[in-house]
Amino acid sequence: MAAALVEEGHVRLNQAKVTKPAHPVRPDDVLTITVHDTVRVLKVKDTGTRRGPFSQACQLYEDLTSPPSHGEKDR
Repeated sequence: MAAALVEEGHVRLNQAKVTKPAHPVRPDDVLTITVHDTVRVLKVKDTGTRRGPFSQACQLYEDLTSPPSHGEKDR
């Protein structure tokens, strides 16, 4: 799914469009990802050393996404 989002132009890294799914990220990088009508903004805290469970992966980033305004919740 992530590779498809990159190929379809839905991912930005530090405000620049990502064109290759294997593009590396580093701590303090900011990813902006659009899925359907939802935009997520994530700051990389650490890259980790291996793939792990979701609970560990969540510790590797900070979600900077603004909470939806009152009108957006009703969509």
